[in-house]
Amino acid sequence: MSEQVAIGINGFGRIGRLVARAAIENPKTKVVAINDPFMDLEYMAYLFKYDSTHGKFEGSVETKDGNLVVNGEVIHVFAARNPAEIPWGQAGATYVCESTGVFTTTEKAKAHI
Repeated sequence: MSEQVAIGINGFGRIGRLVARAAIENPKTKVVAINDPFMDLEYMAYLFKYDSTHGKFEGSVETKDGNLVVNGEVIHVFAARNPAEIPWGQAGATYVCESTGVFTTTEKAKAHI
């Protein structure tokens, strides 16, 4: 298999969680970071594990050292409001899914890079 695509997710609401679930279930992608300044880590883990629409995530979901750990894989968690302050590169992300609904123009989304 070729190398996995490492992605970061900005915003962990309904869309961000669905992107994470799809990426985690796809062997070609790996979620390396999530940024959401409005959600604490424990609630993030709970909402990911128990989705009211798509059902319970059957894998393991836990928190450790300020990170989310899904199926044994560490996902770095950040809480930055300004996308320019999110260390996507440090986390290893090569692509970022903007799912907050805030940074919806090319100009605004450029702050991630």
